[in-house]
Amino acid sequence: MKIFIMKIPIFCKKSVLLFTLLFFIIPLISNAQNKKIAQTGFQFLTVGTNARATALGEAYTTVESGSNSLFYNPAGMASTSTFLDVSFNSMGWIADINYLSGTLGLNIEGGKYGVFGISFLNVDYGEFLFTRVSSTSESGYEDITSGVSEPYAFSIGLGYAIQLSNKFSVGGQVKFVKQSLGSSEVPVYEGIGNITGIEEKKYDLSVFAFDFGTIYKTGFKSLVFGMSVRNFSEEVKYEKEGFQLPLSFRIGISIDAFDFIESVNSDHSLFVIIDAVHPRSFPEYLSFGGEYIFMNLLSLRAGFVTGQDLYDFTAGFGIRKFGFELNYSFTPYFEFKDIHRFSVRFSL
Repeated sequence: MKIFIMKIPIFCKKSVLLFTLLFFIIPLISNAQNKKIAQTGFQFLTVGTNARATALGEAYTTVESGSNSLFYNPAGMASTSTFLDVSFNSMGWIADINYLSGTLGLNIEGGKYGVFGISFLNVDYGEFLFTRVSSTSESGYEDITSGVSEPYAFSIGLGYAIQLSNKFSVGGQVKFVKQSLGSSEVPVYEGIGNITGIEEKKYDLSVFAFDFGTIYKTGFKSLVFGMSVRNFSEEVKYEKEGFQLPLSFRIGISIDAFDFIESVNSDHSLFVIIDAVHPRSFPEYLSFGGEYIFMNLLSLRAGFVTGQDLYDFTAGFGIRKFGFELNYSFTPYFEFKDIHRFSVRFSL
């Protein structure tokens, strides 16, 4: 009788051990840190717009979702199997702020040269009423209802991802980010307290930021580890005090729970996903997501996020067929209106 012994490569075992240690140690370290608030700007970059991701509580670091991965973990774009992958996301956020985003991915020669991607994000803050300094008004101030540039924000990114092996993928993105808070008329001083005139000043800031990440498939059933770093940039400032973009570090783990149930056939999948998140300006938290997929056609999703002041539970669903995918997510907020997100994706 022959006895077969499966040998697991040392590299594989060390990688799994390293990811596992990071996954459980970082949250413990995080809990020991002081609460962090108001340490970054450009907070519009922290708001998720993709319906599938937000339905999962944004536990998305290990999810491979084509070009849309550029908003979460660029390495997830490396598994794109079609030549073209396009997605659009729309959301009406709190205070009548509207988000529109999208991505495009190109897989040239079946991934031989990797996958190239483009992303964009636009934020419409709506109309604002301004009160600003005036040299002609008796009170020294005037109300402005029109004729002044409104606040806006956007980002445009160029990404790249590649599968270095059938288990390991890497990806990154460089993006140009800009935010404008409009303009104002400010007094010009000469000496102390001596106003010599009024000048218009624009409050515009722009900077280049970087995202990068990795995904590692362990080979043990569908177990996957992932890591991403988002919004790495230099310091910027409007006036005297500088700030950085909302840098965040994520590590995640996911697996199909039905891998352990032999009686369940391949028409059913139940992915369980956990992300540990270390932001620069907020307390650390965990994201939990679950996605049931039937015949690669219908998806039901739910998520839960710890340590949030505005929400915790998320839910949604998705339908896919013939290369087209429609997703919806629902986030009930505690104090503000509920948030509804819609996403479409198609591949050729």
